[in-house]
Amino acid sequence: MKKINKTEILTMNSILLAIGAILHQITPAIGLPMQPDFALTMMIIIIVINKDDYKTILVSAIITGIFTAMTTKFPGGQLPNLIDKLVTAHIVYILTNFICKIRIFNRMNNNSFLTTIVLSIGTLISGIIFLLSAEIIIGLPASFKILVLTIVLPTIAINTISGLALYKIINLAFKRVKTFN
Repeated sequence: MKKINKTEILTMNSILLAIGAILHQITPAIGLPMQPDFALTMMIIIIVINKDDYKTILVSAIITGIFTAMTTKFPGGQLPNLIDKLVTAHIVYILTNFICKIRIFNRMNNNSFLTTIVLSIGTLISGIIFLLSAEIIIGLPASFKILVLTIVLPTIAINTISGLALYKIINLAFKRVKTFN
């Protein structure tokens, strides 16, 4: 099997960002003007896949923030989306690298476990950062606590389950692509 080069990694990340943007665009809002954030899911998967490449993660966060700002269904949610993706990407990057350095995790060598943990915590962080920045910048349509309970928590479940499934599909696809080269 051949090693993946930088062009292939760039192409893979671009495809994942595009899929995330499309899913973000077509996903309907669930109550209030909020929706599950599949662009965030793809950004977190990119962070897990490229955990050693900070520049890729920063660029992915900026692009994801722009895509989600352009497609948000939350009135005035453009700036909170940009803030949320940049802050979340940095925290998830640090969290991912921290988890990877833990001895027990190194023995398990299980990226599905890492992905599950990071998707859950990353979605929680993203939701809280988005709501806090939206509250400061434009105000919220309901109380912060109600929005966390009714929007953020269900989104954590949706993003974690769908993200883990997407991660496994992506991982399988790239394993098969590597064998054909």
